[in-house]
Amino acid sequence: MKAKRTDIPRVDGELRSHAIQLPEAIWEARGIVVLGRRIKSVVFSTDIAIIRNCNADAVMAVYPFTPQQVISNAIISASSKPVFVGVGGGTTKGMRSMHIAQDAEAQGAFGVIVNSPMSNANIRLIKSVLDIPIISTIVDEEEDIRMRLDAGVSILNVAAGKLTPDVVRRIREKYPDVPIIASGGKNEESIRKTIEAGANTISYTPPSSAEIFSDLMDVYRTDKTKNQDFILDALTERRDDIVEFLKLLKNIQK
Repeated sequence: MKAKRTDIPRVDGELRSHAIQLPEAIWEARGIVVLGRRIKSVVFSTDIAIIRNCNADAVMAVYPFTPQQVISNAIISASSKPVFVGVGGGTTKGMRSMHIAQDAEAQGAFGVIVNSPMSNANIRLIKSVLDIPIISTIVDEEEDIRMRLDAGVSILNVAAGKLTPDVVRRIREKYPDVPIIASGGKNEESIRKTIEAGANTISYTPPSSAEIFSDLMDVYRTDKTKNQDFILDALTERRDDIVEFLKLLKNIQK
């Protein structure tokens, strides 16, 4: 594993020093320039607190419910980085997906994401009203990439689990110039494998707020017993007991 670069100046605030830092290997990716912004990393989250407290270049806002404009608007408004918005796939499709995509662009999204099994005809419909990129999620090597690209897809998002590097490699062999976002897993080794396979940008799934809170609470419980205010409060509560003990001790000495 490569060491963290020390030649790059790093400036942090005390309160923001606990923000989520993505694995260093991600920054070895070449990135994709989307609407003038170079993006090497994408955080997969709809949690605004996570989005505001991580160092990813962009956000992938996809969730397992029908897309709603009020949700995309909240995320885009709160985010300090570009947001790619999910606009449908298996359940949500047709004119509804088209209108949601159109609204996402108006809200400031940098791109829209369509999940399999959205039809190529539906993608063409969305493309007809958009100027921002369409990102198509690829879940296995059986996907007809040529048809997706011809329908109007600009970027591929490969999410094939453990097979992701293999799928990325096969796509890259046939389409050397297509921009690819791919899930890199949790560790430096798997991320590098995905980059070496041909991914331009890595998507990263952060720990949940509940997981982070659980770890913090363990620290807080330990620190509380070391806190001087806590100790003094404990002594104050036991003051009467201590006074009685001292009186007893004094009587014994007599």
